[in-house]
Amino acid sequence: MSPANATARFGSSDEGIAVTPAKYGFGTLAIHAGAEPDAATGAVIPPLSLSTTFKQKAVGDFVYEYSRSDNPNRANLETAIAALEHGKHGFAFSSGSATTATILNTLAPGSHVISVNDVYGGTHRYLNKVAHSVGIETTFVDLADVDRLRDHLRENTRLVWVETPTNPTLRLVDIAALVEIAHSAGLYVAVDNTFLSPYFQSPLDLGADIVVHSATKYINGHSDVVMGVAATNNDALASKIRFLQNAIGAVPSPFDCYQAQRGIKTLHLRMRQHAHNAQLVAEFLEQSPLVDSVIYPGLPSHPQHGLAKRQMRGFGGMVSFRIKGDTNTADRFLQRTRLFTLAESLGGVESLAELPARMTHAGLAPEERNELGITENLIRLSVGVEDADDLIADLAQALQSAVSENDTLIAAVSV
Repeated sequence: MSPANATARFGSSDEGIAVTPAKYGFGTLAIHAGAEPDAATGAVIPPLSLSTTFKQKAVGDFVYEYSRSDNPNRANLETAIAALEHGKHGFAFSSGSATTATILNTLAPGSHVISVNDVYGGTHRYLNKVAHSVGIETTFVDLADVDRLRDHLRENTRLVWVETPTNPTLRLVDIAALVEIAHSAGLYVAVDNTFLSPYFQSPLDLGADIVVHSATKYINGHSDVVMGVAATNNDALASKIRFLQNAIGAVPSPFDCYQAQRGIKTLHLRMRQHAHNAQLVAEFLEQSPLVDSVIYPGLPSHPQHGLAKRQMRGFGGMVSFRIKGDTNTADRFLQRTRLFTLAESLGGVESLAELPARMTHAGLAPEERNELGITENLIRLSVGVEDADDLIADLAQALQSAVSENDTLIAAVSV
């Protein structure tokens, strides 16, 4: 889409919910941003547009030209993402990994990136194996103390990449403090906001330059779309990202955009229930004698609980814990849950459980996992929106079964 046609897409500055997000609450934006009734038919829900190409009024006179470059459903979704993240520009990609790759492609060869060390395994893989091969070097740093950033700055450092909370150990990074240091050195800051969604955290409001999500998770929320999104207030960055989005072509299908925007309409409702259930699950696990430790930002025992209360509007739906025992105990637990499905991914309405050391973070070297605290008995839960009492009962029976059998096996070996 050409800049001259931006008004046709978004509406004038005096009308339309998409261009006046400050007037509305989150739930109102989630339902209405990018969802104006169809001008041609009056359909309350904008229709699915599967066309790959679009008629031009005259040569170069168009709103949409070709669906890789732009599409009505993607435009609607990107408008919603920008509104929810308090950004001027929104972008949708075919996956979270494609989002990461596109943003890193804005950097010139020879650039240096500083990434939080406890980062999603796929991001770690891309930075180490792909970006490195095209001349982008990455230093992984524990940024729980943001002053450590200063020790790793170089003349060619261009970007700081942050997840907060991190995956899977739920460490936090003080975004505002990090941004102050990074911006004083002329660096951009990108924040992966997947674990909290825009409902619970607003990185752009805290000074970040780019916010990214695996929209596969909470934003879509139903485990049936693979997608990534990003938002920024920086016009120069937006121009680079938009160019690369079209040039690389890692864009989502119109149907996936339609599905993801439908998911967004209940994001505020789902996130409340995810967080409510996760708090109860974390409190139950913390009291269990069958659990060694629990990691959840909503617990006072979390070492950064104070930062969580300052930076976040809620604590999210992800809980990690170390079961009493070893990897075999964890494996038995994961096979005996009935409501928590053993599967990778997170953020859907259904509860999931996984073993990061052997699943999502298996690509890390054992010494790297140990340094990050990704032990063989660390279990990650994506707490869904089922009834909390049922989820807790499921965890209780699986814990009892797995740990009791572990004790029985130990006793048999001792004999």
